[in-house]
Amino acid sequence: MKQRWRRTILRHQSIHGKRTDTIARRPHNAPPTRDTGPRVNDRIRAPEIRLIGAEGENLGVQPPRRAMELAEQAGLDLVEISPNANPPVCKIMDFGKFKYEQQKKANEARKRQKIVELKEIKMRPGIDDHDYQTKLRNATKFLGNEDKVKFTVRFRGREMEHQDLGRRVLEWVQEELGDTVKLEAQPKMEGRQMVMIVAPKPT
Repeated sequence: MKQRWRRTILRHQSIHGKRTDTIARRPHNAPPTRDTGPRVNDRIRAPEIRLIGAEGENLGVQPPRRAMELAEQAGLDLVEISPNANPPVCKIMDFGKFKYEQQKKANEARKRQKIVELKEIKMRPGIDDHDYQTKLRNATKFLGNEDKVKFTVRFRGREMEHQDLGRRVLEWVQEELGDTVKLEAQPKMEGRQMVMIVAPKPT
């Protein structure tokens, strides 16, 4: 059975056989709620505010009580839009509509944000021309999408003795991409592979 928020009476048997009543409360451990967003209506505590009407007109400095009366007459809310001003600036508006528009703008901003990914192109020190051109086209496509590209040249067995071949492959890549990219990580060895990272140049 679920515990309830209201007081419950626990009945116990004492050592003398008498029943005693103990009042118990469920502890309240929930953190206090935190208000977010602008202050609205009776939450506005400033003694005076600068009031903007529903049509954008400047109604001058007013006590919050008078401003709330004007908002109620218009069937709207009093919203604090510049809390750090002296005195704070409040506007008469539809707060529900205001919150909806703010959320809509935030969603659109998130959609416009580009999450930069690090794409990897794996190559061999003795890569043939056809494979090289295919991988270079893929890299160009990734860079065109504003992603970074990590070129990895892997060495097997005795290929480790010819690291200069892998470095030459990465130098060819740099020459092919030219001024369209900036070098973020110079070619360097990481274990049995040589890596280089490039990023698209900002336009």
